[in-house]
Amino acid sequence: MKLEVGRPKIEAGREGKEIRVYDLLDKLGIAFQRVDHEEAATIELCHDVEEVLQIQICKNLFLCNRQKTQYYMLVMPGEKKFKTKDLSAQIQSARLSFADEADMERFLDITPGSVSIMGLMNDTENHVQLLVDEEVLKEAYFGCHPCRNTSSLRIKTEDIVKAFLPAVHHEMIVVQLPSYGY
Repeated sequence: MKLEVGRPKIEAGREGKEIRVYDLLDKLGIAFQRVDHEEAATIELCHDVEEVLQIQICKNLFLCNRQKTQYYMLVMPGEKKFKTKDLSAQIQSARLSFADEADMERFLDITPGSVSIMGLMNDTENHVQLLVDEEVLKEAYFGCHPCRNTSSLRIKTEDIVKAFLPAVHHEMIVVQLPSYGY
């Protein structure tokens, strides 16, 4: 794996949704570093990527309420354990579960293992509410996939909050998820 600055020089063989991420970041003037790698569909598979990028990749979960009328993307530190009860009360949702793959593709144009805040650029009708654990916002840099889990990006957290989210017309709700010490 090699650390690169900006978009790939050769885009052949890359999916359109990945290229659209680079186009948007370039249009917004958001600098980023990138590393290409084997498919990394879990946080555990991202450890080598984290070493190259010198950051922690965020865990991104696509959730919904029982009625499947409200959808959420939860961004949290990769090492944290997620328990739905810790989040449900904070967002006034009685029961949360993982949303269907079909809804993930329909709203975010992302497949399982590639969930990323970058997918919000495809949610033009704001079906998905962004939830961010407060610890993520304390980090100088943010790690995520460009809608494909064969590349990972390092972007300033400030650029995500102040440039990317306003450009894709999404606001975040900051949540506090406990650490369980394991």
